[in-house]
Order: sequence, then C-alpha cells, then structure tokens
Amino acid sequence: MRLPTFREAFFRAKYMLIFKTMSCMIVNRDKGDDWMEESVRVVVDAMGGDYAPVEPVHGAVEAVLADESVRVILTGKREVIEKELAKYTYPKDRIEIVHAEEVIETGEPPVNAIRRKKDSSIAVGMRLVKKGEADAFVSSGSTGAVLVGGQLLVGRIRGVERPPLAPLIPTENGVALLIDCGANVDARPSHLVQFARMGSVYMKNVLGIENPRVGIVNIGVEEEKGNALVKETYPLLKECPDINFVGSVEARDIPAGACDVVVCEAFVGNVILKLYEGVGATLIKKIKQGLMTSLRSKIGAILIKPALKETVKTFDATQYGGAPMLGLNGLVVKTHGSAKNGEIKNAIMQCAQFKKQHISEIMRELFREEQNNQEG
Repeated sequence: MRLPTFREAFFRAKYMLIFKTMSCMIVNRDKGDDWMEESVRVVVDAMGGDYAPVEPVHGAVEAVLADESVRVILTGKREVIEKELAKYTYPKDRIEIVHAEEVIETGEPPVNAIRRKKDSSIAVGMRLVKKGEADAFVSSGSTGAVLVGGQLLVGRIRGVERPPLAPLIPTENGVALLIDCGANVDARPSHLVQFARMGSVYMKNVLGIENPRVGIVNIGVEEEKGNALVKETYPLLKECPDINFVGSVEARDIPAGACDVVVCEAFVGNVILKLYEGVGATLIKKIKQGLMTSLRSKIGAILIKPALKETVKTFDATQYGGAPMLGLNGLVVKTHGSAKNGEIKNAIMQCAQFKKQHISEIMRELFREEQNNQEG
C-alpha cells in the first residue's frame, strides 16, 4: 500500500480542517448576526520589554481599535496596567487584565525563571494559551524565557523536533521568512528539513505565496560548499518532494529576494537578522546626514522626502510584527525588547491572521499524518 506524500497529507489536512470549520459555522450560524466573525484572544505580556508597561498597553489598545475581532488579555501587575489603561478610550469588553505578581528579568537564567516564577507575566500568559483560554501570546520580554516557556508550558506539536523562531524580513520583492533566528543554535539536518516544511506552510497560508521558494544559507551556491550541517542538509532538502527547494543562497542575495523561506540554524539566522537591522539603521542615518550637508541637498531632501519615506517604510521590519515560534500547540510571538506600540500592535494583528488561517491546526494535522506514516 502506497503511503501518502507530505504534499498529499498537507492538502488532506487542509481540506479536512476547512470541512470541520464550515460544519461548525453552519451549526452556529443561528446564534447571532456576527457568527461569521471569528474572535481571536491574544495574551500580551504587559511587563515585558524595555518600555513596559507603556508600549505593550498602548499597542494592545491600538489593536482592539483596529480590529473588532481581536480581544486582548494583559498579564502583569493589575494596578500598574490599570493606571496605563486609564490614559486611553477603548472598548472595555475587549481588554481584560489577568494579574501576575512576578516579572522575569532579561538577565535571569531562562529555565530557572520559568520553573521558579510561576506567577510571572510570561508564565501566566502561556498557561492561558496551554489551557485554551487564549489563542496566542505576545511578549517583548526575555527571549530565553519565551523560548523555554513556549516548549515547557505551551508544548510542541507531536512530531515537531525543535520549534524555530521565524520572523519576516523585508526584501526587494516583499518579504522572506528567516527560519530559525534564535531558538536552536545547535540544530541537526532533520531540524532544518522541518523548518523548511513549516516555513513553506506559513508562507503559503499566511502570505498567500503559492509554491514558496526555499533556500539554505551557505557561503556559496555550489552544492559541495558549506559546513558539515549544510552539506548534510542540502541533499535532504533537494530530495524532499514537498518543498520548492532552490538550493543555496548567499547572505548578500537575501535582501534581493532570492527565496521566500530562508533556512538556517539559529546562530547564523540571528547574525543575519541583527546585521540586517544594523545596516538598515546606519544607512538611514547616513542618508539623513548627507541630505543636510548643504542648502542644495536640503532643498533636494524636501523634494524627495515623500518617496524616500515610503521606500524606507518598506524596509521597516517592525511593520510585520514579531517572530512566531512555529510548531507549538499555540502561537507564541516574540517582539524586540525595544518594541514600541506599533510593533506590538502589528504582532497582535499577526496573531489574528495566524488564527484565522488555522496555521497551528494545519501543522498539527500535517505532523499527525507524518507520524502515522512512520508508525505504519
């Protein structure tokens, strides 16, 4: 008996999910006029990040004002959050507070912090996702604690070896998914293959890119180049019939949009991400300095300002939200520690899109099919 391929399993899982969703909609349509609107419950760590609680609360308010289907649960010290919320006018029924007495600081050992500080804003929020009382969790706090909490508290989808962090990065043609950028420094070839598959699912269903191009980061385009990990992974990706593998991609070709899913282990991915951000900030700074050097350049600056502003905006990574941790039983999104309200709002909207496209359910069905095939 022929076992189904990963692609066949994907479409089977997707259409099964669509059928279940439509069935639920038909059963529930008499419950009210808004039965078509799917509510999304997002937990926001109000105590995480350099500008907490000011920016997380501000971002939460902006999100509920932007999308009526979004409901936000703020975790942290109630009296502090209430004081911040008092600054804004917002629908009171769509933002609630769940008190958490403790805060995990950036410098704390992640595993110890998650295990010992059970009443922290991160741990409390992730348990809400684990229990199904929320759909997603967003934090600007300790990256290590978010990564550890995602695996220990929310839990991995059965069959997923290592959940990766996967932010969208701007390119000449739009965006690309950088996977992994911080979760798995010591990855194995099988992990990178799963990253490629999960990344393809994400880009296809969230961004609507049919047959997304997958590339592995390397020091050259030749197949024989690379370190041991890349050399072992390359043939596995090449032989995988379920992804559109285009081969190796050099770092300089990523901004040009050489591929849609950029696969690498976390050490390389984090270097790429930080260099991306640093070069972008420096380039903008130098352009501004250049435009202010003379009267002529200042006049020119006034003329090109609208076009320049629009161009620079396309390379602002914060507009795409945070980095989702793929492969968990619920969505966990990590934003920059220095995230302002706009990035946090976009991360919340990103969670809404993720939920509405049923990404977690599709991945769960995919890996269930894969596990069944392996056991059979």
